[in-house]
Amino acid sequence: MVIAVFAGCSESKTSLMTSPDGSITVAFNLLKGGQPVYTVIYRDTAVITEGRLGIIRKDADFSSGLKLDSVTGPEEVRESYTMLHGKKRDASYSALRHTVHLSASSGEPMDIIFQVSDDGLAFCYKFPGESGEMKYITAEKSSFGFAEGTLAWIQPRAASKSGWNQTNPSYEENYLMEVPLVSVASDSNGWVFPALFRSGNCWVNLTESWPDRNYCGSHLAKGSGSNEMVIAFPESTEGYTGGSVFPQSKLPWQTPWRIITMGSTPEIIAESTHGTDLALPTREGDFSYVRPGRAAWSWALMKDGSVNYEEQKRFISYASEMGWEYCLIDVNWDQTIGWDKLADLARLAEERKVGLILWYNSAGDWNTVTYHPKDRLLTHELREEEFSRLESLGIKGIKVDFFGGDGQSMMDYYQDILADAHRHKLVVNCHGSTYPRGLQRTWPNLVSMEGIRGFEFATFDQATADLVASKATTLAFTRNAFDPMDFTPVCFTEYDNFERRTGNGAELALAVLFLSGVQHYAETPHGMATVPDYVREMMKEIPVKWDETMFLTGYPGKYIALARRSGNRWYVAGVNAEKDTLSLCLRLPFAEGISGTIITEGETLRSFSQDSITPEWAGGSSLEIMPNGGFVIVFTQDFD
Repeated sequence: MVIAVFAGCSESKTSLMTSPDGSITVAFNLLKGGQPVYTVIYRDTAVITEGRLGIIRKDADFSSGLKLDSVTGPEEVRESYTMLHGKKRDASYSALRHTVHLSASSGEPMDIIFQVSDDGLAFCYKFPGESGEMKYITAEKSSFGFAEGTLAWIQPRAASKSGWNQTNPSYEENYLMEVPLVSVASDSNGWVFPALFRSGNCWVNLTESWPDRNYCGSHLAKGSGSNEMVIAFPESTEGYTGGSVFPQSKLPWQTPWRIITMGSTPEIIAESTHGTDLALPTREGDFSYVRPGRAAWSWALMKDGSVNYEEQKRFISYASEMGWEYCLIDVNWDQTIGWDKLADLARLAEERKVGLILWYNSAGDWNTVTYHPKDRLLTHELREEEFSRLESLGIKGIKVDFFGGDGQSMMDYYQDILADAHRHKLVVNCHGSTYPRGLQRTWPNLVSMEGIRGFEFATFDQATADLVASKATTLAFTRNAFDPMDFTPVCFTEYDNFERRTGNGAELALAVLFLSGVQHYAETPHGMATVPDYVREMMKEIPVKWDETMFLTGYPGKYIALARRSGNRWYVAGVNAEKDTLSLCLRLPFAEGISGTIITEGETLRSFSQDSITPEWAGGSSLEIMPNGGFVIVFTQDFD
């Protein structure tokens, strides 16, 4: 419930809000200048202290000089929903909602809505009433003031229109790992969501929900305090051509949720669905055509030259032989293959029960990329023409690349594509993009987004190749915590120009550790033919949609072990990113009394070994994992 007490440093009352289990307390207050602040306490320890709140609109200031009118709540919020893919099929959300009603010096109202669950806290702003004219937000003052000594796992944000062909920002930088937050730079580019922090004994993930066509995508910047992060807006160049960048809307107006997930171990983040709990529910239509699955993909290792008719025939056959649902045909297919030959490939794919996904350039003037097809998705009319043609050929999806940032109009462009693709029963994967922010719940035909420095970059430079294992141990708590991520994992052969550091067992483990509605595998038909039969059989069986996920052990940047269940089968996967052999003790309550099979490295990182797991092993046995190595264990439960 809400308890009102007088604060010694304030002329107003402090409102206390608690989670259903009592582990999280949020204290809201107005400072003497009428500035709203909040403090988050986890099990008697302050995690965020006097974080600032407030909005500055062009026509009114809602960040200071405010008056507290009332606080209403708690109101129970309960919701259950089903996801087509992700860490958990059936999700439920239970929280207590409190609404703080404020008014500016001009008399105009603003509400701050807090929802406190056992997983953490979410808050957003709401402007009630109605207006015929557009309102404009020039700044959001939300901040997160962490305790001294807080550590961060956080990804830098590249400057708009920087990088190859001016394609940034595209969320493709390497993470800083376990750095003191005080050392995180106050540079103008900022830092991306989701970000991970450790404040004392509390782990915290910060992210946000997708805007409801009324806001920009946001990111983090360093605040005035040494351990403070603040909400920041995109650069002025991050909009769709001629479209808005910064938030604008008529009233009523509710902003995206700021989502703070927390717990005493990383387990709460790895298992939580907090990011999709706060997403907008699916709004329209029948999405039964959306089929999560696996995809063959020639470009990962073979690049542009592989996108030709004969090679794509081979990859369609490869996908069919592996029992995978899709084959992705990448850049320049409209000229290197052409529409007539594409129709032949579509017929072959249909015979082989493989769905084709085709690459598109998002186009527009936001970058100088010349890959094609381009200029085909820029307007509703063009999309209708193109998608109708794809539907008539039986094409099942599109991969859209090289978006232009996080401005409000660019965030709307994603939804425009998804809405039109849905009408033509096309699944969508976005590359060179932002991250999903729960959008896959709103539009289930969004099967994945890149938003990560993934596999392809490991083939571009050695520094990224060196980091694949450590990144694999971090992403369940950061980028891949709530949203699908098209890292494009699993490569058992060597790169052309750089050295692969990960072992074969680790590469196999990525197929389980990483979540994506369509998992595009990097390995080629030739490479897959060189691995043992038992590895190929496992690669045929690993699913992409899961009924539940269980965190077993791990430390971001060092090692991880997760268990995921699909039907009556459990997959346990782990990676060791440390320099020494890791002795891992796993307790698997779901596998007691059941035999299993483990695949890991053999004597070297480039070999495989397979062994049986006895029923007694699940009670707690040690597993040795070599540096940059990994494993997958499979158990089949008898539910009868």
